[in-house]
Amino acid sequence: MKLYQIDAFTKNIFSGNPAAVCPLEEWLTDEMMQNIAAENNLSETAFYVKNGAKYEIRWFTPTVEVDLCGHATLAAAYVLFNYENHKDSLINFYSSRSGDLMVTKEDDLLSLNFPSDVFEAVELTNQLLDAFDVKPKKAFKGKTDYMIVFNDEEEILYLKPQFDKIVKLGVRGVIATAPGNNVDFVSRFFGPQSGIDEDPVTGSAHTTLIPFWAKELNKSKLSAIQLSERRGYLECELLENSVRISGYARCYLIGDLFL
Repeated sequence: MKLYQIDAFTKNIFSGNPAAVCPLEEWLTDEMMQNIAAENNLSETAFYVKNGAKYEIRWFTPTVEVDLCGHATLAAAYVLFNYENHKDSLINFYSSRSGDLMVTKEDDLLSLNFPSDVFEAVELTNQLLDAFDVKPKKAFKGKTDYMIVFNDEEEILYLKPQFDKIVKLGVRGVIATAPGNNVDFVSRFFGPQSGIDEDPVTGSAHTTLIPFWAKELNKSKLSAIQLSERRGYLECELLENSVRISGYARCYLIGDLFL
């Protein structure tokens, strides 16, 4: 079985967020897909099966299946456009957990169209305050994550998360964000609950980040950096009921699985 490893949201290998992509003729068992994801030991492994004009897609961390993963969807699109003979400039993915997801290609730039998150302000509880070494300004709760807002880029860059506290929050993960120095906003994402202490670049987190910062900054097109060690660069746009998350990808590895 073919396997690709793609670095997403970057123009250079060894940066961005690596994802494994496994094209399938038909679905494997959940146990087998989880075992492959654990063996890959990347933040996500994407599996897809062509079904008519669409591609059904699922995403697994080393420990759990997740509802939505932006960088692995970008990686799967990169594989289809460049290696698996998808001829059109549009790919329609379908997830039973997240619905229809579109990816378009313009030259080398890939754009995800994802539903906007629905989130609301929440109290800065002691649980949230104890999870970081710096006090945030405010907190929000979306469908799957907390989003914690800080004062500036330096606070995000040097933030020290307390993973033993974050893991007890009862959400998929925590987004930490602030205004950027040279971009509109910066972020980091912590998800020890999902088996990833810090995710290098988290496309799905931007379904929360984009609507928030679009309102805060009063603009619909935004630039962003995820300030992980590997760094990720995203071009963002708020649409009517969705967000456009754009970036580049590069292939690191093509191999075969022996199962």
